[in-house]
Amino acid sequence: MLPRLAPDKFILWLLAAIALAWFAPVSAAPAAAVDWVTYAAIFALFFLHGARLPRQALVAGFSDLRLHATILFITFGLFPLFGLALALAAPNLFDPMIWTGLLFLCVVPSTVQSSIAYTSMAGGNVAGAVAAAAFSNMAGVFLTPLLASFILDAQGVGISWDGIGRIFLLLCLPFGIGHAARPLILPWIERWPALTTIVDKGTILLAVYGAFSAAIVDRIFDRVPGGQLAALVAVCLALLALILGSAALIGRAAGFDRGSRAAILFCGSVKSLASGAPMAKVLFPGAATAMVLVPVMLYHSLQLLVCASIAGAMMRARQRPT
Repeated sequence: MLPRLAPDKFILWLLAAIALAWFAPVSAAPAAAVDWVTYAAIFALFFLHGARLPRQALVAGFSDLRLHATILFITFGLFPLFGLALALAAPNLFDPMIWTGLLFLCVVPSTVQSSIAYTSMAGGNVAGAVAAAAFSNMAGVFLTPLLASFILDAQGVGISWDGIGRIFLLLCLPFGIGHAARPLILPWIERWPALTTIVDKGTILLAVYGAFSAAIVDRIFDRVPGGQLAALVAVCLALLALILGSAALIGRAAGFDRGSRAAILFCGSVKSLASGAPMAKVLFPGAATAMVLVPVMLYHSLQLLVCASIAGAMMRARQRPT
């Protein structure tokens, strides 16, 4: 039980990146250089995502339409509705940029590794989870910026056309090029599997370090009282509980079998920091990125602990003699 409760190692790396930004932030010319390196890493990240995604996964993403439509509805439909309801119910609870981060969190795609791992641990439909997670991230390249633009415009926080253009240049274009080049470069990628992991995690760490550096230099966090951070933890937990409960109810009410219900539960409720951090870096300017990423990183940490506990309980229940 203790290893499952211990922080994920990557969470510790994220905390280290934030600490480095706190004690050694970059500004002026060095900050611009970090931004360019981050953008290059984002391009490489989505190029590799496109190259790694098998054509079969794209086909599988459409094969069980009912399952994947349900997961997409929860990820990109129900989640944003819950976020908007919370924002309308308590608009003065947080700084506007924290609310922006919470609303952005609601339109980020599902994780890949953890949603599949939790589904497998719970004895669920792993094949469905693999296809759903891949399809969610592929759809998220297009849906996340569009939905973010829509719901943030409704809250008075606009995303410029420049931001949408950067999304195309840094996310959609490399994703498409990578997938088209898959037959040529897949052997090389498979020969160096560690490289894609380094790019995945390195891109997030660069985005977090650059964003928090800008926030420290501009003294963004001086505007966030400690009480707001405590309230943010409570809201993220409430949002996680709402979406987990809704996913469980929808899966049962729609008549899915036990394995597919597990895939719906874990693919629908988790949000990808791997996709969210690069997208936030592209969509939001400099120091604002840090404030936007605070809810995303906090929710990501909470979902790891909560979903691991739920998947473990489901595994133990499955292994119990009848």
